[in-house]
Amino acid sequence: MQGRVGLLGLQREFVWNREGWYPPLEAALEGLTAREAAWQPPGGGNTIWQTLRHLNYWNEFMLHRITGSPREPERIRNDETFGPAVDPADEDGWRAEVARARDLAGRLREAVAKLSEADLERSLPDIGTVAESLAAWTLHDAYHTGQIILIRKMQGSWPAKA
Repeated sequence: MQGRVGLLGLQREFVWNREGWYPPLEAALEGLTAREAAWQPPGGGNTIWQTLRHLNYWNEFMLHRITGSPREPERIRNDETFGPAVDPADEDGWRAEVARARDLAGRLREAVAKLSEADLERSLPDIGTVAESLAAWTLHDAYHTGQIILIRKMQGSWPAKA
């Protein structure tokens, strides 16, 4: 591992697919059906599918911010990033959302690895430096991964059955 860039890359691995002190997001999504992903917790709250949609929005946002890409996602209110409830029978839609998460994870891993130590000090509009934003972003994804696992426990689909 090389400096802060290496550490931030390692944090991202633990959040996405490297088992450590807590299950990573990839494991939290493993084996989920559209019906389970669309299940509404008792008393309300977001579904797993809505939470993944939210994560995908912010992961795409971060990808564009750290790479300087002009094709940043449209800025919407945070609560809008979860989107509406979905059809529990839409297996293709669910698989597409998970595939989007995998694609973004790979692109983000590459983007973070290409950063230099100097890049980490670059200011980003409204969200601090690249380093500060990446550190907060990995914690954000870990937080929502915990929510996904809690919802799975509530519905009886955790631990995942491979």
